[in-house]
Amino acid sequence: MIISNKSTAVLLLSSVAALLSACQTMTPQDSAPPPQAAIGQAENASGVYSYMLDNGMKILVKPDHRSPVVVSQVWYKVGSSYEYDGITGVSHALEHMMFKGTKRLKPGEFSEIIAANGGSENAFTGNDYTAYFQRIASDRLELCLENEADRMRNLQLKEGEFKKEIEVIKEERRMRTDDSPTALTYERLNAAAFTNSSYRQPIIGWMDDLDNMRLKDLQQWYQTWYAPNNATLVVAGDVEPQQVYRLAKQYFGPLQPSIIDPPKPRREVAQLGERRITVKAPARVPYLLMGYKVPVLKTSQNEWEIYALEVLAGVLDGGNSSRLSQQLIRKNEIAASAGAGFDPYDRQQTLFIFDGTPGSGHTTAQLESAIRKLIREIQHKAPSEDELAIVKAQVMASEVYEKDSVFYQAMQLGILETVGLGWQRKDEYMKKIRQVTPAQVQAVAKKYLTRDNLTVAILDPQPIDPKAQAKHSSPVGGRHAR
Repeated sequence: MIISNKSTAVLLLSSVAALLSACQTMTPQDSAPPPQAAIGQAENASGVYSYMLDNGMKILVKPDHRSPVVVSQVWYKVGSSYEYDGITGVSHALEHMMFKGTKRLKPGEFSEIIAANGGSENAFTGNDYTAYFQRIASDRLELCLENEADRMRNLQLKEGEFKKEIEVIKEERRMRTDDSPTALTYERLNAAAFTNSSYRQPIIGWMDDLDNMRLKDLQQWYQTWYAPNNATLVVAGDVEPQQVYRLAKQYFGPLQPSIIDPPKPRREVAQLGERRITVKAPARVPYLLMGYKVPVLKTSQNEWEIYALEVLAGVLDGGNSSRLSQQLIRKNEIAASAGAGFDPYDRQQTLFIFDGTPGSGHTTAQLESAIRKLIREIQHKAPSEDELAIVKAQVMASEVYEKDSVFYQAMQLGILETVGLGWQRKDEYMKKIRQVTPAQVQAVAKKYLTRDNLTVAILDPQPIDPKAQAKHSSPVGGRHAR
């Protein structure tokens, strides 16, 4: 599965819902679990228990006893943003190969074991992480940990399996990017917007790099990044923290740590003016993407700006009462669809995205002009307290809803820990959102939503060849859904 950095929170939630319906480089510390954890108390009011194995592997446990189910996730601090030119897509390719057997298990056997025990499992790759997960009855957790520990160090990368799987990945790219005009436009937007940031690279990789990928590329990647001191185990659900710690220590504890050299910074150079590209591809309707460079929590010198940008996204695209919905879709019918958002938890500077499809009788130029007008309105006049109150109420409601998902609770912890913010930051979110003022929302709109920060990508629809549409079949390979 590929997790894009476009509106990642939305993509994560939708992916989690689909998956459930179907079924940081750590320094080794010599430490038993903290005394408070040892006697069964969480580190803070969030109810999260934190442990560190002697080999540097972090263990996070979030008990939730509402149903006899557990979610187990292993997060590796490596994703497409760690890659360099020539091997783009290697993180995602390795994710596929992690299901192809170990010294102990034959290809696909891990998946068969989970299914035979009534569970479901999968994996996903993002810009900044690769994660593997299972959802299973809580009394079967040990199966998950035993086999995850096995493939962390004992993966068998075989040439025959690789040759088959790389063709699956290439077909996945054709279907989900090359033959998807909106996905293709988004990929090209990133490539145009970023000059030296590794966020310019697609998670699935460029086709030429996939064509020239070799098994030794995956072997090197596996040996470099797949180690206990570069991983976090997150377990949420009907479990006892001490039991999880004992099992983790039993199975992951004996694994030897590696010497991990963190990736060098890839700080984006300053943009010196607006950039525009046109993407010509077979499509039924035109499509507009506008990306403004913005900081994230990991890179910002002024943390309040990130939360103000979050609220700004809510003002623009926070449901039926938002400005995009009210003014562009319902009132003026300039847009058939329109959205806005960004991911504050990216590891590097990211894009605040506007996207949309023009309404009947309208053009992408008119849609772009209408979006720019909405931006100017906020820049010239701060939103009202009442408008912000609605947005904040929606954020709070969303936070409550998300806590109903054990998977999402685990995912929050995994992302924060893996990008280097620390899982404790999850408890700050609502407090920081409530503190955002109308003047702060206006300030970030003025500072960041400027022409010099902007890249525009326009999909220019070309005639669709019905024969080409039917050419590709569904890829068949490891258990990976998008």
